[in-house]
Amino acid sequence: MKKAIKWLLVFILIVIITAGAGAAYVYNGIQPVKASEEPVKITIEPGTGTTQIAAILKDEGLIKNNFMFVSYLKWKSEGSKFQAGVYEMTPGITFDEIISKLNSGDVVKAEMIRFTIPEGFTVTQMAEKLAEEGFVDKDKFLALAKAPSGIDSELLKEIPESAEFIYRLEGYLFPETYELKKGSNEQDIVNRMIAETANRLSGISDFNQKLEQSGLNLNELMTVASLVEREVVVYSERNVVAGVIYNRIAKNMKLEIDATVQYLLGKPKERLLNSDLRSVDSPYNSYLYNGLPPGPIAAPSLKSIEAALEPKSSDYLFYVTKKDGSGEHLFAHTYAEHLQNIKKSKATAK
Repeated sequence: MKKAIKWLLVFILIVIITAGAGAAYVYNGIQPVKASEEPVKITIEPGTGTTQIAAILKDEGLIKNNFMFVSYLKWKSEGSKFQAGVYEMTPGITFDEIISKLNSGDVVKAEMIRFTIPEGFTVTQMAEKLAEEGFVDKDKFLALAKAPSGIDSELLKEIPESAEFIYRLEGYLFPETYELKKGSNEQDIVNRMIAETANRLSGISDFNQKLEQSGLNLNELMTVASLVEREVVVYSERNVVAGVIYNRIAKNMKLEIDATVQYLLGKPKERLLNSDLRSVDSPYNSYLYNGLPPGPIAAPSLKSIEAALEPKSSDYLFYVTKKDGSGEHLFAHTYAEHLQNIKKSKATAK
């Protein structure tokens, strides 16, 4: 009897020791690893299971025991909402802190590039600016603007493939401030910019209906908008100038817009001479050819697009810039009145 009691006590002691050792093992296994200030990056790919995630955490020194982590997840009913991505964790964080990060998708924000394209920029100006900032190869960017191979946009269906174009995407890369992932190439940037144009156009109330009512196709509309953009500084005058352009076209008059010549010269001149106005034989030169240029001459703002879509009705056929520094124009119905406005403008020159 005494012997049986002795063995029973030994068995109980073994159970207690085993349970204690097991508890110690479990307790130690769920404790954080030694703390460190050096963060560790881990990547969780889409579809990665909890067992694989635990192995990644163990390999990167963020947990002591991957089996314990998986068991802890089962006990807490966690793991089904973990999100893929690149995470940054500091050794020493607890299981619960790891779980919280993975559940919330607290991923490392990708390094970004940021650039601004001003309203009225040509694709050449864009290429030069982006190249100076180190974001693109100028020649590659211009090559895409001329022949947009690999560019994914529904707008391309609306832009004719014309040998007369200097750049097919001229006017379709929206002027805006952009943020893209670091390492984005020329194609990524062009895709993002043309997508922004499509987005802005779709945001105009009843855009397709208004475009149809105007009797223009998209390329013609964007061309008018680009002319307005380069000609007008004061927003309130944009609809008026758009109306003048349509009035001159309706009367089969040459547009005689200086901005079209500036576009052909490549670099803006402060003052165009009469010799400049007819120096370049191109369908873009509105001093030599009737009607609109083959395509846009710059990137129009949303205000200019809206002005081209809804011009202000008037009988004006001429306008001249005031030389008083205001950027405003004097408008005229007749050529005689226009000549008088030119005199007025010169008289106010600063």
